[in-house]
Formats: sequence, C-alpha cells, structure tokens
Amino acid sequence: MLRIEHLTKVYPNGTVALKDVSFQVEDGEFLAVIGLSGSGKSTLLRCINRLIEPTSGKIIWNNTDLTALSAAEMRKVRRQIGMVFQQFNLVKRSSVLTNVLSGRLGYVRPSQSLFNYFSPEDRQRALDNLDRMGLRDKAHTRADSLSGGQQQRVGIARALMQDPKLVLADEPVASLDPVLAHTILKHLEWMNRELGITVLCSLHFLDLVHRYATHAIALKDGRLVFQGLPQEIDDAQFKAIYGQEAERVSIV
Repeated sequence: MLRIEHLTKVYPNGTVALKDVSFQVEDGEFLAVIGLSGSGKSTLLRCINRLIEPTSGKIIWNNTDLTALSAAEMRKVRRQIGMVFQQFNLVKRSSVLTNVLSGRLGYVRPSQSLFNYFSPEDRQRALDNLDRMGLRDKAHTRADSLSGGQQQRVGIARALMQDPKLVLADEPVASLDPVLAHTILKHLEWMNRELGITVLCSLHFLDLVHRYATHAIALKDGRLVFQGLPQEIDDAQFKAIYGQEAERVSIV
C-alpha cells in the first residue's frame, strides 16, 4: 500500500505546488491523477520517488517512510519504482536495446554500468520486453529514429526491466494522438492486470480515466479536490475540478 500523508511542496521561488495532500493507493490499483496543467500532478508523482524532494509530509510505501530514507537507501527503493515520462527521457543517440537495458542500472555494480556491461540474462530480458512492446526488430535502431509512440513503448520496456512493484506514468500520452494513446495505456493496463503492478498515471481526458483507471484523484491548485471511482466524476464534479467554463472533450 502507498500512503501519502499531508504532502506539501513549495519550490524555492515560492510556488506552492502541493498543499497538504493525503490519499492512499491499494496494491494492484490503476490510479488516475487528473487536473489542469499546473495543478501539481507531475510534482506529486516525482515526489513519490523523490526525484523532487517534498517540503513536508510523508510518503509511506509498504510500511516504509520514503521521506526518511537516505539517498543511498532511496536508490535501492527506486529499483522497484518504474517511471514513464511524457517526453520519453531516452538517450537519443543510443540504441533502443541500450535504452531498455538502462532500466537495470540499479541492479549492477557502478563499474559495470560505466562500461555498459550487462549480463546475457539481462540482454535476453530486454529483448523479451521489446517483444512484448512489438519492437524487437528495432533493438539495434537509434532511439531518435523512432516515432513518439514507439519511443514511449521503449520507455515502458525500460521500466519493466526494473521488475517494478509500482509504476509512475507522468502524462505518458499527452503528446500522442488518440490511437497511440490507447496503445500506450493498454500496455500499462496489461502491466497492472497481468503482472499485478500498481500504476499511478496522470491523464487529461476523462474518457481515458473511465476506460483504464480503477480509482482516481484530482488536484486543483495543488490541493486534493476529489478521490474515488472514475464514474463518480459527474458534471458538477468535473466543473469543480476543471472550472465552470470547462467542457468535456472526448478522445476516440
């Protein structure tokens, strides 16, 4: 179980990105995080794995307070927390296979990672994960030659290399067209349902939330304004989250 308790993040310039946010996520959930741009969604996800340091509050995962861990202890915990980024975060000039193998860096000695050495077992696992993403034939292709949807699938294959118990997906379909958006979310859904991986995924479109999420939370100006089932987000709740002038937009 993941518990967020009174989480607050104030940036050095005074911007308050999160304000006293509390909620919990059961193991095996697919939790959608929704809200306007600037509502705190990305900050929340990056605080959970401490890519961004919270100002105050607690992040408790499997009875361990992540905010109390040293940097070395947190690096070990991050082995089990995969991250999928909106802009893919691939090494563009490296091959697809090398990018996927980078998901194992937390498991190899520093000297091995320096020389990009991975075991035959890790290389086979990387190829298997690319096969699951439909990209095995792209293993030795430069990452920057792939389409956006293909690059995002490489990012998911990289996350799978960690053997994660939790995946944080930071607006993974924001830059993709509707067909590709469903493709990426179906891969995340497969990880969630078939592998039992807990997924926290920030999304903009409510029909995607209704299709893929088991639960949802909403942020507005850094505050938690909704938590519950996706189908509980009615028109009134939608307006409360997105503003009175907001209109629902469907992604086919």
